[in-house]
Amino acid sequence: QVQLVESGGGLVQAGGSLRLSCVASGRTFSSYVMGWFRQAPGKEREFVAAINLSSGTTNYADSVKGRFTISRDNAKNTVYLQMNSLKPEDTAVYYCAARNGWNTRRTSPDEYDYWGQGTQVTVSS
Repeated sequence: QVQLVESGGGLVQAGGSLRLSCVASGRTFSSYVMGWFRQAPGKEREFVAAINLSSGTTNYADSVKGRFTISRDNAKNTVYLQMNSLKPEDTAVYYCAARNGWNTRRTSPDEYDYWGQGTQVTVSS
């Protein structure tokens, strides 16, 4: 089993920054892809970013390219999502997820096996 715990959400003004963290426990993660998803009220859960924990290869949704950066610290079993130039439309619950594999371009939530509880990000205009 894999346990994922997110932190770092909060309320920020448009144009501001937040850094989300996801700490993983329970298994060896070197062969995993870790992803961030988000879900706004009334909308489906959508892909934000993913990283291959072994190679460091990343993938981003077009809506966040150039503003968000995903990174990892394998020694700490932690994945980060640095979010800059935040917009009101970034408001959502952000979820950390994990899947066993190497391909960061699998962006459907159904392809991820483990999920955190989510952390709220609210961007005010």
